[in-house]
Amino acid sequence: MEIKNVAIIGSGIMGSGVAQVSAVAGCDVVLQDINDQALERAKSSIEFSLEKLAAKGKITPQQVETALAGIKFTADLSQAARNADLVIEAVFENLEIKQNLFKKLETLCRPDAILASNTSALPITEIASVTGRGDKIIGIHFMNPVPLMTGVEIIRGQLTSDDTFETALAYLQKIGKEPIEAVDYAGFIVSRLLDVLMNEAVKMVQEGNRPEDIDKAMKLCAGHPMGPCQLLDLVGAEIAMHGMETMARDFGDRYKPHPMLRKRVLAGLLGKKTGRGFYDYSL
Repeated sequence: MEIKNVAIIGSGIMGSGVAQVSAVAGCDVVLQDINDQALERAKSSIEFSLEKLAAKGKITPQQVETALAGIKFTADLSQAARNADLVIEAVFENLEIKQNLFKKLETLCRPDAILASNTSALPITEIASVTGRGDKIIGIHFMNPVPLMTGVEIIRGQLTSDDTFETALAYLQKIGKEPIEAVDYAGFIVSRLLDVLMNEAVKMVQEGNRPEDIDKAMKLCAGHPMGPCQLLDLVGAEIAMHGMETMARDFGDRYKPHPMLRKRVLAGLLGKKTGRGFYDYSL
C-alpha cells in the first residue's frame, strides 16, 4: 500500500513537524488535537516554518502554498482517522495515554490502516498489546526539529508484519527521511544514549559545573553539534525524565533519572517550551 492519506494525532512540536514534512511530500494530511487553540498554534507554527524554509531557498513558494492546502485541522478523532492509510500518534509520553489512544484508533481506522507511534522510549510491543492488530503497528520515532532532522528510528514490534515495515520505510523515504532500524527495547537507540548523557549533565550541574561550560566542552572537545544542557532544553526535561523512568523499569536503577532532573520538572524548568530551562528563552 502506498501511503497517501496521513493522520497525525497530537499537534505539538513533533506532530506539527510530521504534518509539515508529510504535506510537503504530497500526502493529504489531517492533524488532530483535543482543542481548537492547540490547532491554531500548530497552524501558525507550520506556516512560520514553511515560510522560513522558503526564505532560505529550501522550498519554493508554490510548495508552501501546496503544503498548507494539503493539511486539514480537526478536533474530531474519528474524522482524522476515518480515511487514513497511516496514523501517527504524537501525544504525551505516557504508556496509559498511548494505549488508550490505540484502543480507540483500532475501532476508528480502516482494517488495513497502519498505526504508528512517535514514542521516544516506550516499547512498541507494549503499546500494541492492548489491540488485536499488532501486525499493523510500528514505531516511527522522528527527531526534533522534524523538518530539519533527516534521521528517523523505525521500530518493529513483536508482531509487526513485513508489509507494515516495508510500507513505513517507503513512506519515510517519500518524505525525505533516512530510516534507522532500532530494536524494540526501551529507549531504542537515540533516547537510550542521549537520555543517559543528559541525565549525567544534570548531575554535573548539581556538582557545580556551569551548563555553558558543559555544553562548550562537548561541542569543542567531542564534536557534538549541541551540548547536553542545550539538548535537554530543546527536548524537554519531562520527556527525558519519562524516558529514563521507562529504561529504569526495564534495565535497572542505573538508568534512574537524577533527583535534580525530577526537581527541575516539578519546578516547570522544562526548557524552550516553558521559556526557561538551563537557559532563559523568555527574551
